[in-house]
Amino acid sequence: MYNIPVIAIDGPSASGKGTIAQLVAKKLGFHYLDSGALYRLVALQSMRSGTDFTDEIMLTKIARNLDVFFKGDKIFLTGRDVSDAIREEQCGIRASEIATYPSVRIALITRQRAFRQPPGLATDGRDMGSVIFPDAILKIFLTASAEVRAQRRYNQLMEKGISANMAALLQDIQTRDARDSNRSVAPLQHGKDAKILETTDLSIAEAMNTVLQWYAEIGTNSV
Repeated sequence: MYNIPVIAIDGPSASGKGTIAQLVAKKLGFHYLDSGALYRLVALQSMRSGTDFTDEIMLTKIARNLDVFFKGDKIFLTGRDVSDAIREEQCGIRASEIATYPSVRIALITRQRAFRQPPGLATDGRDMGSVIFPDAILKIFLTASAEVRAQRRYNQLMEKGISANMAALLQDIQTRDARDSNRSVAPLQHGKDAKILETTDLSIAEAMNTVLQWYAEIGTNSV
């Protein structure tokens, strides 16, 4: 397993890490893991079952027993397509809260590592390079200003016909940043071996090409 290359892209909410990781995976023919989707799935299942989001024991049980499978861009939970449902703002907020529970994170580790399959994996999250795949061949911490990230999230929601408030989105992103950075287990932070990719002034294509260039350089230097 450890000779299968992993490109780990971590970063704060709405930084664009998911889009970049998915594009990089497609370009390289790699598998793709959206680790945040797993936490959103736990959040969605907990909301549908009426589980108290402060009940760590029950949330951990949900994480261990998720009946989920991925098919292309689609995500199915108990046989139902929940690809759009897990992207709703309320689900994202609850997912960020649930991710602070150590036992939930532990329950999802094996499930995440199982995505490491030939010929390689591109993945995004908060702790992909630091905890889940510490031996990743390329670790990237991708970020942007809170204001730019709020604007990106606003544009995404408007494109889907979902009403949004910029001030509320900015506040939510700042709150998530603080919660993710200060949690006791696997806090959001860039490791010393991670490359920083600031995307405030970069287009998606420019950010993707930077990642691909870094990966190519690793291959060249290892020859």
